[in-house]
Amino acid sequence: MTTTEKVGNLAWCALVALALAKKDGGIQSPAQENIFLTRWLACAMKQRRFPRDVNPDMEWLLKQGRLLGVNAKLTSKLNYLWSSCTSKLSEQSDLFRLTYALETAKDMFWSYRLLNDREWSGRYANAMNVNVNGIYLSRTNLDTAFDDDGQQVNRLIVRMTGNVAGVEKLFESCGWQAAPENEHDDQYTLTVMQGDKTVG
Repeated sequence: MTTTEKVGNLAWCALVALALAKKDGGIQSPAQENIFLTRWLACAMKQRRFPRDVNPDMEWLLKQGRLLGVNAKLTSKLNYLWSSCTSKLSEQSDLFRLTYALETAKDMFWSYRLLNDREWSGRYANAMNVNVNGIYLSRTNLDTAFDDDGQQVNRLIVRMTGNVAGVEKLFESCGWQAAPENEHDDQYTLTVMQGDKTVG
């Protein structure tokens, strides 16, 4: 089972638990939904009901529920997760398909790192080992590359080392094309493969 499938399973289980609690009459308002889901997620983490791969998703949902209360809209977030993890990949947003490609690469034992500005460039930049299958993204670049709907709106740079040809094929299968940059051997521009779509 892939990480995406595991996240979809987590969302489905949470939604089923919520539906059963509603049927029993214990939940009658959005505030009660939030309390139920926050407790359910906390209990699921404590009891380690799900694979370790989904811990980041669970931690994020739990933090949202605790910090934002009813405004976290946990039910909507879980519905989105379940829908996006079980629908056809081609129907998903650009950001989802990129995330799927990166998670698949991790499942294939590729190293994946999100670097801050200091680690990305300058005299203290992280050194890349050409013998390691690695994918590296700039956190700042990633934050500005997509709009609120997860569609690519700006140039996205990725650094890749190791068997680059193999991971390029993986990106292509997820609707992304990697074109090499001139100034660095390990630096590529990722562009969504959608007809005439161009991103500046």
